[in-house]
Amino acid sequence: MSADSILGYEVFVSDPVPTNLPGLLPNGEPHMFDPLATTLIYGEHDAVLAEAPFTVDQGKAVGDWVAASGKNLTHIFASHGHGDHWFTAGMLADRFDAQVVALPGTIEQMRGNVAARPVLYDKLWPGLLPQTPVTAVSVPGNRFTLEGHDVVLVGVGHTDTDDCAVLHVPDLGLVVAGDAIYNGVHQYLGESADGGRDAWRAAIDTVEKLGPRWVVASHKNKDLDDDPARAIAQTRQYIDDADQLLKENSTALGFFNAMLARYPERRQGATVLWAGTNSLYAGTGDPLQDALTGWVTP
Repeated sequence: MSADSILGYEVFVSDPVPTNLPGLLPNGEPHMFDPLATTLIYGEHDAVLAEAPFTVDQGKAVGDWVAASGKNLTHIFASHGHGDHWFTAGMLADRFDAQVVALPGTIEQMRGNVAARPVLYDKLWPGLLPQTPVTAVSVPGNRFTLEGHDVVLVGVGHTDTDDCAVLHVPDLGLVVAGDAIYNGVHQYLGESADGGRDAWRAAIDTVEKLGPRWVVASHKNKDLDDDPARAIAQTRQYIDDADQLLKENSTALGFFNAMLARYPERRQGATVLWAGTNSLYAGTGDPLQDALTGWVTP
């Protein structure tokens, strides 16, 4: 297939799903997980899927969306190890005979998240998740082609977790940014201690230097567009605000309320903000234990 073929992309946003925790958040909202954006990048005949969603029902809906496109799905990209970015990749790969691809470090993080299923994912979303064998492979030179056009896995290091990548399609001017960039959704801060927020800023710089015309954040409000300047600036500002308000608040509840006050406009993902907040303030010195504490605190 000639690289003269024209590429395009479309985004499917899976709505937030309930989290199995009692009661309500401190601000009175129900415990709901983030919206999840899945991107289909396509040419005349073939396509690549970036960021398979979380639950079985989400995976079925995305699969039907891909099937309706009429494209031949060749690859499924996972940006990092958090399960909401790849747990349905296996079922979708089986449905479309596609290959799951990720960076080597991401693949190791995927294995770690599978190991955490019994104490984390299956407690918070019981009965909703598929089987999650890690079938992802790395690709030579961290790139492959879609109808002659380069599709590049770009390592960005730590964003809201370790060993992250973004998917860059230079000829389309597109970056599927994983969790390097958020768009109208509260950012997960639970793994951002001990220099993590500075590392995240460096990841944002890497995305910006790619010069994208569009950036798809994997957690995005579906009513917002993919304007890179706005999404990049807002993601940076959120981290800066977190730095300031962490210094000013000695308790998790104080920080949570301060972040909500700093962002009075409706943002999705208050559950993720509360989970990340509790992780940051747990302070046991064990990052895994802090993360688990953050998520299972009502």
